[in-house]
Amino acid sequence: MKGRPKLYTYFRSSCSWRVRIALNIADVQVDMVPIHLVRNGGEQHGEEYKSINPMGQVPAFVVDDLTLTQSVAIMEYINDTNPGCGLLPSDPKERAKVRMITEIIASGIQSIQNLSVMKYHSDDQSERQAWSKHWITKGFEALETVLKGTSGACCVGDTPTMADCCLVPQVYNAKRFNVEMDNFPLISKLEKNLSKLPQFSAAHPSQQVDCPEELK
Repeated sequence: MKGRPKLYTYFRSSCSWRVRIALNIADVQVDMVPIHLVRNGGEQHGEEYKSINPMGQVPAFVVDDLTLTQSVAIMEYINDTNPGCGLLPSDPKERAKVRMITEIIASGIQSIQNLSVMKYHSDDQSERQAWSKHWITKGFEALETVLKGTSGACCVGDTPTMADCCLVPQVYNAKRFNVEMDNFPLISKLEKNLSKLPQFSAAHPSQQVDCPEELK
């Protein structure tokens, strides 16, 4: 990376949160550009922002002449441009495990309960809550089993990877939607331990410039 990157983010977006953790692990400094997903019908839908990310989603990552708009692609780029940060292991088998867990969360869980999907599903808040709780629970049932075969102190072994970057925000969402986390002791243990690491705590929504004062 040559210039100072920009990250278009929203404090409570789990996809943005993943990237913030990854940036912290790689010790990459960026300029945060908040995009409010709710105010004024959602700033992500404005023409100015959609010229950066045509999907109208966060995050978007801009550095020099490169614009990336999907969190997993951004995390892989951070890994590839910061050798030794460890977001992806060097061993092919361990690398594949990290990608597997990343996709279980990013594609198999989070994408089904994100804001746009919930809005399309129902205008009723209780229905949205039930929808998200159902899909996170179903995903966590599989993830808990997978992690029994891959985890140490982290999702894969003992070093934080992009799988861990995905796990912590997803547990936050699970708690928001009243998922019974007692049913997932391994996921809960990993999230608790990871959240104590400075790279993770600094990326928490409460630490972001666009977090409302009442939520800090």
